[in-house]
Amino acid sequence: MSVSDEFQQAQIDVKKLGARPANDVLLKLYALFKQGTQGDATGSRPGMFDLTGRAKYDAWKAVAGTPQDEAQQHYVDLVRQLQGR
Repeated sequence: MSVSDEFQQAQIDVKKLGARPANDVLLKLYALFKQGTQGDATGSRPGMFDLTGRAKYDAWKAVAGTPQDEAQQHYVDLVRQLQGR
């Protein structure tokens, strides 16, 4: 199975997790997903009153420079870890 196929399966599997992951884990999943699908973060950082938007942007910006296929693999690995595999 290719990384791309595993990545697509991980996107399905993450929605079936028994418990909602902690916010820091959700941000990591978000960042890896965005990096794996779109590459480095673009645009400007959301304003100070958009706390959620800022946290998401900062998490995505933190993985800037990571190749898309590598980000996808990290996403797959994290989902597997959350599944207990």
